[in-house]
Amino acid sequence: MAFIKRKERSKERFSLLLLDLEEYYFEQHTVYHVTTSSAKKRKIRGSLKVCSKSIIFEPEDHVEPILKIPLRDCKKIEAVEEKDQNPFNESKPAGLTILCKQVYLIKENNVVAPYRVERGDSTFLFHLEVSSKTEDVVQTLLQLHRASCLDKLGDQTAMIAANLQSRLARTSFDKNSFQNVSEIPHMECEAEMVTPLVTNPGHVCITDQSLYFQPLNGYPEQVVRIELHRVKQIYKRRHGLRPLGLEVFCTENDFCSDIYLKFYKTSDRNDLYYYIATFLENHMVEHTAESYMLQWQRGHLSNYQYLLHLNNLADRSGNDLSQYPVFPWIIADYSSTELDMMNPATFRDLSKPVGALNKERLERLLSRYRDMPDPCFMYGSHYSSPGYVLFYLVRVAPEHMLCLQNGRYDNADRMFNSIGETWKNCLEGATDFKELIPDFYGNDPSFLLNCLSLDLGKRQGGSSVQDVVLPPWAADASDFLQKSQKALESQYVSEHLHEWIDLVFGFKQKGSEAVAAHNVFHPLTYEGGIDCDSIEDPNEKIAMMIQILEFGQTPTQLFTTPHPQRITPRFQSISRTPSVNTPLNELSPASTSEDSSFEDLTEETRRLAWNNIAKLKLMSTHKIHKEAVTGIAVTRTASSVFTTSQDSTLKMFSRESNGLQRSMSFSNMALSSCLMLPEDKAVVCSSWDNNVYFYSIPFGRRQDTLMGHDDAISKMCWKDNQLYTASWDSTVKVWQCDSADIANNKRCQFELLAEFEHEAGVNTINLNPAGTLLVSGTKDGTATIWDTSSSVQLHQVHCHSGKIHDMAFSPDSRHVLSVGEDSCLKVIDVQTGMMISSVQADEEQRCFCWDGNTVLSGGQSGHLQVLDLLSNKVTTRIPGHSGAVTAMWMNEQCSTVITGGEDKQIIFWKLDC
Repeated sequence: MAFIKRKERSKERFSLLLLDLEEYYFEQHTVYHVTTSSAKKRKIRGSLKVCSKSIIFEPEDHVEPILKIPLRDCKKIEAVEEKDQNPFNESKPAGLTILCKQVYLIKENNVVAPYRVERGDSTFLFHLEVSSKTEDVVQTLLQLHRASCLDKLGDQTAMIAANLQSRLARTSFDKNSFQNVSEIPHMECEAEMVTPLVTNPGHVCITDQSLYFQPLNGYPEQVVRIELHRVKQIYKRRHGLRPLGLEVFCTENDFCSDIYLKFYKTSDRNDLYYYIATFLENHMVEHTAESYMLQWQRGHLSNYQYLLHLNNLADRSGNDLSQYPVFPWIIADYSSTELDMMNPATFRDLSKPVGALNKERLERLLSRYRDMPDPCFMYGSHYSSPGYVLFYLVRVAPEHMLCLQNGRYDNADRMFNSIGETWKNCLEGATDFKELIPDFYGNDPSFLLNCLSLDLGKRQGGSSVQDVVLPPWAADASDFLQKSQKALESQYVSEHLHEWIDLVFGFKQKGSEAVAAHNVFHPLTYEGGIDCDSIEDPNEKIAMMIQILEFGQTPTQLFTTPHPQRITPRFQSISRTPSVNTPLNELSPASTSEDSSFEDLTEETRRLAWNNIAKLKLMSTHKIHKEAVTGIAVTRTASSVFTTSQDSTLKMFSRESNGLQRSMSFSNMALSSCLMLPEDKAVVCSSWDNNVYFYSIPFGRRQDTLMGHDDAISKMCWKDNQLYTASWDSTVKVWQCDSADIANNKRCQFELLAEFEHEAGVNTINLNPAGTLLVSGTKDGTATIWDTSSSVQLHQVHCHSGKIHDMAFSPDSRHVLSVGEDSCLKVIDVQTGMMISSVQADEEQRCFCWDGNTVLSGGQSGHLQVLDLLSNKVTTRIPGHSGAVTAMWMNEQCSTVITGGEDKQIIFWKLDC
């Protein structure tokens, strides 16, 4: 309902919704409406609006009705001059007289209600305040009257369009509207600003600082300005199934854009899009359905957020009611007093379209479909159309409904009276297959309440239409929305939502899969179903455009293969809470002697540390991220700690000042791992956006980018100027990178040396200390050991029933340890490839460090555990994080540990020997 709230800024009674669909408002003049009643002459001051199909008079007195005179109903339009009998008196102002067959009276007593129609010949006299303009206004009205009286709709439209283009050609963007005199204009063209049911023509101008739209009629404001630096996203749009639209967002809210423009030429639209995209390339990352899918799968987007993103990518917009965002019916129980979220019967079958939910009705529809000549379709109406959107929103958007239905509300018994009745009709009605809109899962219940005290009519039983009747399990409208939200984010819906996405946005939308899924709508609703520009007959073309706009449109197809199920069992809250840092105390290396101990290490000190690893003590916690920590890298002096997170940021934490020093973001997608290059001059970060980013520590900026994969990069390793990258695209790649160039702030020449192919996405990798062997772990639980010098596969072992989280060689390179989502720890012999040990843990372990015999691992609960592999027993559990431990770093001395978790914290640990 964002578009409704935006309209509240105007206190005028007139709005473009008073026009007919596809009608334009051209100009306005201050006039006096002269009326004669009981021999008494009255002059009512107001504004005369000249529109392409009507004349509208808006009185200044809000008690008086707005008059709308359709031009097609006019019998006579002429200029008149009233002359006084006394020759010494000056002649009175010229007037405009209109004789018409009918007139609409709107907003009488300033009340929004169905229009009242007065039929029969009526004469209206208007005196223009600037009388010299009278003759020009008359000629304009006569020209538009001729267009309205043409027999064929195509001819009418063509003549009005010619008038519009002539007006646009005679005007240009007023550069006095620039906010800054130093602005440099880049391009100017004509376009129309689109709001629900309305298009408003004008001039577009884009400069090096701003995007401007200047309405031809100066309504609702003289100029609309968008500062380019505020733009967050831009989307190309279909409008009427034609590639002419562009929508600009200055907030992260995918439901409410700042401007929607429809261009007359696709080339103009594209030029403007690429100019803005080029301007924003360092500030904005282009989203894809796949990138959102990855975030949703891993629980970083709620079901609601994900559906909004998909709608946006599929050309659905709150500004276009023929392509309004579509959401599914989720709940199927509207009769119980309690809503049981644990009962599958509570929910609608998301694998079927609404039309296929009732088996008996479906059989009748299929019988008709089989006998239908081409083009054949199963459903004669769509699941989303302007009429359906306003059916739900009539209580908050009554003027939109009156605009759509020629000044009338629908029959009271056919209105949105009851949630349960509407659901029942969608199941049983012969032509009702509508889905829901996002408002059913939002926070504003006003669309369910008659807060405006509208007179929406009386039902057959005599009761008036008031608030929507809610199901018994809803205490009130707010409670209904809260429970609907909870249902949308429930376990059942999270497990099955991908099935509905397949129908509406995915591979079951078209073709044989759509037929098999009983998901076939009229061909005109599909993108590419008709090319309006190729239709030569103007009447047929206009009729086709009107049918497309009013019937509804199928979203752009986003996926052509089955949509994957959600990975995480349920969506986890991503609410932001303030971080609480505890003192770092004695963790930071304060003396030169301790610093030197990081470099002067012996096997004896490591062995001693591992023998006492159970004495690890928590020193401090720091919540520096907004999402789960994914990687930890530390400088050789241990003075700075770098961490990556699913919140897309790289953070630099100072151990000396015990505080956050820097925060960097390279894209809006999660960073998955990080590592420190030799000489501590650069940090390398991998991302879910398929790229590797090199961050220069001395210069404090991104130094280079490696676009290395076709899917998210999960993990990296570095050895001797070679970077190893693992990806969900089922490959591990080896790149030649000169660390000296990176350290000297030079652009690096990345050379692909080798590529290791897998059967599934690679989730983790690890190198042995010498860098001669690499082990990779995939999402299907397979571990593969590779010879890095020859790129030959040595062994492949399917060791886990779920994906592998982490793997590492033992210090002597004889064994590989892996942990997976099956809660098992597996040890593989490198020489033979045999699995020599398997330990079933109490909970899923996510990451670890080990010395070949003892394992320090981080589990799903957030605790650390010490496992003795010789006895296969957990010897110690150490409380730590409040969510799963997702990253772990240990210094070479094995006396200091840093962990990161899903609780967004990093924790510093020290061995208390």
